[in-house]
Amino acid sequence: MDIKEIQSLIKFVAKSGASEVKLEMEDVKITIKTGASKTETTIVQANPMAAMPQMQVQAAAPVAAQEVPAAANTEDDSKYITVKSPIIGTFYRKPSPDKPVFVEVGDTISAGDTVCVIEAMKLFNEIESEVSGKIVKVLVDDATPVEFDQPLFLVDPS
Repeated sequence: MDIKEIQSLIKFVAKSGASEVKLEMEDVKITIKTGASKTETTIVQANPMAAMPQMQVQAAAPVAAQEVPAAANTEDDSKYITVKSPIIGTFYRKPSPDKPVFVEVGDTISAGDTVCVIEAMKLFNEIESEVSGKIVKVLVDDATPVEFDQPLFLVDPS
């Protein structure tokens, strides 16, 4: 198992929403724990030629269980506008650790207001809202990785 396969597994677990995944094969033991602020990975490997297909089958099960509740939530949120990530990077709610967050649930925003910062390649990109309304929900935890087009906030336009 090489580093790219391990990184892919970590991203897979983070997207699935599982809080902890343990994989034990003949020569490899991997534990991945995700939390609100960080992802912790422990790897014990004796033989670099571990069986990849077993890991994919075992890791796929948590995702199927996580997708069902997500589908139920989208029905309730259909009346809201979603502010999505325009880039891949790390999501931050504050401009710096000692400053207050850009927006809280219940805040009213206008088009062009900065709602968060996404760090990509050591650059901090201010993300501006394209809609006006009231912040209903923050969908991403602070200091977590986000993908392109991933929902970040729900905004009530009324």
